[in-house]
Amino acid sequence: MTEADLSYIGSITIDQDLLEKADLWPGQKVMVVSNTTGVRLETYVILGERGSGIICMNGACAHLIKKGEEIIIIGFIFSDRPKPAKSILVDKQNRFIKYL
Repeated sequence: MTEADLSYIGSITIDQDLLEKADLWPGQKVMVVSNTTGVRLETYVILGERGSGIICMNGACAHLIKKGEEIIIIGFIFSDRPKPAKSILVDKQNRFIKYL
C-alpha cells in the first residue's frame, strides 16, 4: 500500500489501471486484508489516478491498515450466477506483474 489519509471519511483509493485489471469498480464493496498484521476490514472503492500506482487507505481504515503494509483486496458482487475471480499480482510500487 502506498498511502494512508486519515482526513478522508473512509474507503480505499485504487489506481484506475489496477481496478480495470482486477475487474473492480468505484463504489464497489471490498474486503481489505493485511498480510502484515492480519487486520481485515470492509470498505468501498474510490477511483485513483490512472498509472499512479496509488492504493490508499482513507479515514478510519487508515487507523487499521498503515502505509507500507502488504494487502489483499477482495471484491464483492451480487449475482445469480457464479463469476470467476480475477486475481492480479503487483510489485512494491503497485505496478501490475501478472494475472494469478
